[in-house]
Parts: sequence; structure tokens; C-alpha cells
Amino acid sequence: MRFRKDANLDPSQVEDRRGQGGMAFPGGGIAVGGGGLGLLGLAIYLAIALLSGGGGLSGPLQNLDDQSIGAQPPSAIRAECQSGEAANRRADCRIVGDVNSIQAYWADQFQRNGRRYAGATTVFFTGSTDTGCGVATSDVGPFYCPIDKHVYIDLGFFDDLRDQFGATGGPFAEAYVLAHEYGHHVQDLLGRLQGGSGEAGAQGSSVRTELQADCFAGVWANHAAQTGFLTDVTEGDIADGLDAAAAVGDDRIQARTQGQVNPETWTHGAASQRQHWFTVGYQSGKPAACDTSGQL
Repeated sequence: MRFRKDANLDPSQVEDRRGQGGMAFPGGGIAVGGGGLGLLGLAIYLAIALLSGGGGLSGPLQNLDDQSIGAQPPSAIRAECQSGEAANRRADCRIVGDVNSIQAYWADQFQRNGRRYAGATTVFFTGSTDTGCGVATSDVGPFYCPIDKHVYIDLGFFDDLRDQFGATGGPFAEAYVLAHEYGHHVQDLLGRLQGGSGEAGAQGSSVRTELQADCFAGVWANHAAQTGFLTDVTEGDIADGLDAAAAVGDDRIQARTQGQVNPETWTHGAASQRQHWFTVGYQSGKPAACDTSGQL
């Protein structure tokens, strides 16, 4: 996955809190999880696992100049992340480019259907930060907060995605995680969001919500090159995305952390389900195909 060198990035869609402490934010709510578990599922898994089921990948996930995403010092991304060339060179700029591409697709899709897409801000943080859904730490993994309409992520998560859960990683694995979170934002805008407090279990509303977000991520992948930011999406990219989706399946996380699988406590779906619904979205390229209300 490469960005067009002359693509104009919009770093205003990202807020960089890396290296800062928690910020005062009144109120609270339910966060909807991430490439993996989200805040609700983490209450169960974090006692024995470092991260949310957003993933887990082995060895540092590195950018083109061999710097780990999580290890990079805070930067003035508004000054540095202005072009696709910067996205090909810098890991944090690459995430800015992902966010721009994902939101460009959904803005166009909403417009085509006579609706207005209200953008969501992605927040980079390290350690912990205050959100509309409460205080979040890096252990939570990436998540979407419907209260403040923000996506939160510690970029070091991508290193842990490989280290903790054995996925292959790569730039498109990162993009999949972001596209999943923005899938929750789209659900929120459409009034379909049933995350956090939704019914758990393999056939529950929480799993259906998460699988639809995976499907929406696949829909974006189908149209990613058309947004004008990426040169193309290769078969290898899709393979990395599918690998990440499988790595964060509830069954794989439970088997790894508990030594057994209990579908009655699932919140995000099995590895095969996550791969299936990402594939449905990618092959169809149509949000309407992402109807997870029937038999899963």
C-alpha cells in the first residue's frame, strides 16, 4: 500500500496528544471497540492480556525508515504530514493518510445518498487520555467514542498487535484497524450503533455491530484507491487486512489468553466471521451488503 506522492493530506483530521497527560473532559459514556475488544470486552481480557483484541502483531511494526510507530517522538503533524510523500516516509503521517482516505470515501458515499457526513477526529495519545467516554489508557487499544465522535489510538498498539497476537502486520493492517473504527462512526451517524452495552454472545447485538464495522472497513478497501490518496490496494494488502481481522477474533483471543473458547461471552465475533464480513464488504464495495442482522 503506497500513497500518491502528490496527494494533499489534511492533518486537521488528527489531534496529536502524544507525550501529554490526560486532558480534562467532562461526562462519560460507552466506547465502542476497536480493531478488537473495546472498553467493555477489555474488562474481561485485560486481566490476562496487555491489549484489546484490536489485534496483536510479532516484532515492531516499522515504517520505511525503520522507526517503530510507538517509539517515534511527538511531532508537529500539522506541519509535517502535508503530502502523500510524507505518508510514505513517516508512520504517523501514514495514519493521517489512512484517516483522510477513509473519511473521503464516506463523505462521498453519504453525499451520493443525499446525506451529510460529519467527520470524526482521530486522537493520537500515549499512556492515557481523557475522552468523552471516560479515561482511556493505552491498554484499551483503539476505540471509537460516540459521545465526542472521536477515534482514539496509541500508535504503539500496532507494535503490540504483532507482538501479542501474532498477526503479520503491515501498513494495510493499520488501515484496517482505522477503517473498522470509522465503521463505528458511520454506524453512529446512521443511528445503528449498538456497541458497548449491546447483548454479548456469538449471535448478540454487540457481535453484529462489530462485524458490520469490519464489513464497512472492507467497503472502504474496495474504494480506497479511488479516494485519490492511495496508488492501489494489492492482494498482499488485503491478505494483511484479513490476517489482522482473524488475529482479533474472540475465539483466537480466548484460546490464547484463557486456553478455552466460550462463544457466550463473545463481543466481536470469531476470526472466521471477521474475515468473512471484511471480505463481503471488499468484494461487494457496497455498504448495503453489510447487513449483519440475519444469521451470522
